[in-house]
Amino acid sequence: MTSSDIRRLVLDVLKPYDPELNIVASNLIKRCSDSGIEAVNLTVYEMDRLTQKIKIIVEGKSLDYEEINDVLASLNCIVHSLDQCVAGERIIEDIDTPQD
Repeated sequence: MTSSDIRRLVLDVLKPYDPELNIVASNLIKRCSDSGIEAVNLTVYEMDRLTQKIKIIVEGKSLDYEEINDVLASLNCIVHSLDQCVAGERIIEDIDTPQD
């Protein structure tokens, strides 16, 4: 799979309180110009005294994981895991199946 095939990435990220979420989102959009990012969604799901755990959803037409990871690292954010990767001509949404 080439980076141009990737349409959505869901990342589990640890970030310090500074920079704020809006700064991280803006940096992803502005500094990943070659990645084809169309939208980002950042959600805090856990906090402690010094850090926030956030879920970042990035969507676009030709996402470059390494470039996105580099921008996050420059903001002192650490990617804990890549929780979802969607690739291809379109995005397939999850559906419930009987075993769910």
